[in-house]
Amino acid sequence: MTLNKRFLPLLLLPLVAVAPQAQTPKGKLGYLNVQAAVKAMPGSANYLSVVAKADSDLAARQKTIQNLAKTANATKAAKDITALQNAQKAYAQAQNTHMQAINKAMQPLAAKLNPVVAKTAKANGYTVILDQRVAAQSNLVVYANAGADLTPAVIKALK
Repeated sequence: MTLNKRFLPLLLLPLVAVAPQAQTPKGKLGYLNVQAAVKAMPGSANYLSVVAKADSDLAARQKTIQNLAKTANATKAAKDITALQNAQKAYAQAQNTHMQAINKAMQPLAAKLNPVVAKTAKANGYTVILDQRVAAQSNLVVYANAGADLTPAVIKALK
């Protein structure tokens, strides 16, 4: 038995019509202000202190680099260019050191925070939660409804 070529598209039509519906995810995307949640956690003082120290140190180093860059651009002197390069290297090393300290201070907090976020997200029907700051800085999220903010629910669950 051979199929007529005119009827073949009609046989495939149900498969094409169902395929997009089968691939549509059933879930919600939300976001969390991780810094606000961490600030609300008991025992976060050490982490917040480490972050404040890092921010202060890196801001001072950045200001020094900007001043050295102005000087090096104006004078074009080898010693000024070398000073700028050394300051940039020192900044990168300090940034790495601070990041390690921040990650170490965050580990015990993350161990407590992540399960609460997961439980709260599941209870509210979310399948994915993004860090609000990271999503904003990377332009990953262009728009998010305020109703997608899981921060208040997580903070409430942490207390």
